[in-house]
Amino acid sequence: MAVCALHGIGVSRGYAIGRILRLQRDQTEIVEYRLSLHQIDSEIERFKRSLSFAKQELREVRNRLPDSLPAEVGAFVDTHLLMLEDSLLTHAPVELIRSQQCNAEWALKTQRDKIVQVFETMDDSYLRTRRDDIDHVVMRIQRILQAGTETSDAVVANRFSERIVVADDLAPADTILMQHQGIYGFITEYGGPLSHTAILARSLGIPALVGIHNARRYLQDGEIVVIDGQHGVVLAGLEPELLTYYQHRQQAEQRRLQQLRAFRHRPARTLDGLHITLHANIELPEDITAALDVSASGVGLYRTEFLFMNRHTPPCEDEQFEAYRDALIAFEGRPVTIRTLDLGADKQVDGGRPDRPLATNPALGLRAIRLCLREPNLFRPQLRAILRASVYGKARLMIPMLSSIQEVTQVLQIVRELKQQLQEDRLPFDPQLPIGGMIEVPAAALCADHLARNLDFLSIGTNDLIQYTLAIDRVDETVNYLYEPLHPAVLKLIHMTLTAGHAAGVPVSLCGEMAGDTQYTRLLLGLGLRHFSMHTGSLLEIKQIVTHSNVDGLRQLACEALQSNQPHDLMSRLTGP
Repeated sequence: MAVCALHGIGVSRGYAIGRILRLQRDQTEIVEYRLSLHQIDSEIERFKRSLSFAKQELREVRNRLPDSLPAEVGAFVDTHLLMLEDSLLTHAPVELIRSQQCNAEWALKTQRDKIVQVFETMDDSYLRTRRDDIDHVVMRIQRILQAGTETSDAVVANRFSERIVVADDLAPADTILMQHQGIYGFITEYGGPLSHTAILARSLGIPALVGIHNARRYLQDGEIVVIDGQHGVVLAGLEPELLTYYQHRQQAEQRRLQQLRAFRHRPARTLDGLHITLHANIELPEDITAALDVSASGVGLYRTEFLFMNRHTPPCEDEQFEAYRDALIAFEGRPVTIRTLDLGADKQVDGGRPDRPLATNPALGLRAIRLCLREPNLFRPQLRAILRASVYGKARLMIPMLSSIQEVTQVLQIVRELKQQLQEDRLPFDPQLPIGGMIEVPAAALCADHLARNLDFLSIGTNDLIQYTLAIDRVDETVNYLYEPLHPAVLKLIHMTLTAGHAAGVPVSLCGEMAGDTQYTRLLLGLGLRHFSMHTGSLLEIKQIVTHSNVDGLRQLACEALQSNQPHDLMSRLTGP
């Protein structure tokens, strides 16, 4: 048998070797049927029993989590438990059963489609993938409705031990159970790198691939395969020699991870004595624990969108204040950069403007700072909350998606007004709170010199900068092959921003995925980057590279990369020791 290679997205690096176990979890077709009036109450009761059983399942999962798992693992289960309390999934289907006299399965499907339609039109890739949670929760309820009180496939005995699971998709709760039962790795046909299951795989250290369409068609139960998470490939039909090779690679990877722990408390200093700042990106509050565990020097990007999701009304000022305060206290004087709300034109967080049409192209529409300036009732409470929390640590305020100096001027004026209000209210705040901006569109990079003269710091968001520069959507499978961080135009915009910050005496960080990708670390150091912010799982590996780098020797190579039409040709020299 010839070696078969299937390519997908590696969401958790590492190697897994084991036998395939395919999960046939595709949801059967939901059929609508009409109820008579006397059947409605019993149908509602059947739906409520299914909700109750779904909660019971998840509570059992929560209670079985070992203490050794990171704190953020339990948060995935808690998120689904909260969704099972949300009226969008509890009350709305009941009303549909009453008004349409339809069966519970159809009512739940109808409500699910309404919710998912909102999520799918979001331009923010992180928020867009939150629809996965809705699907996982709804699928759990549907399975119970269709099978009575039988448990889901994943909540059964130890059939996952030493297996590589292949499924259409996996719920985070089921992933946790599989890990507890000794799963070696998993492959899904759908999903993306920002889904909760992908984030969970990284947190648990489970080698995983997502987005391998038709994987269950090509991989057979019981056959031995290798998952290469770093290169995003699964290999089947291996000869003994090749299997032995990957076993050695797996052992070497385990030794490497153990050795990385030694870098936790070492300073991030290059061979020629330059100190490099390595901050963490915080997606959810639970990420704080992981960031502290790897001794991150602070937070370069604290996303606030989680506070606004899965609710009908935006969080009040006090709720936001408490979340920001807790993060600042946790980092004990290390900087925490809080990014203001970055939602798109298509998402109404307060549910109060149903008459507003969806944007034709939300990525170019009313999003991020544009939305906040348009909606002061949304923006001002968040700014007040950040200002109030600033006395509890070293807070920094960051504005997303700037495209003009006028936006900076407007934000600074609002902040001055709010400071005056807080003084009148006798509420303490840091009067010197640093205010910075994100460089995510080419216009901002081209005008970085002007922005640097009016802000306290800049942060390059390469995820969006690359997409806007190259006019592609990196989560669109038809064009994401064009997503190229090493494109000459992208490198020039990054270098232009770094140069502008240096000239103005303003620090510039980089918080996109490039910051946590080891193949770009030396290139970025050579270009002049001194402040990185990344997913916590990458921080120690980046620190290791930093401590083995001589920046003075990298400047010339970076200069050559800027002048080259084929910067890939230089990567072997930039990624080497």
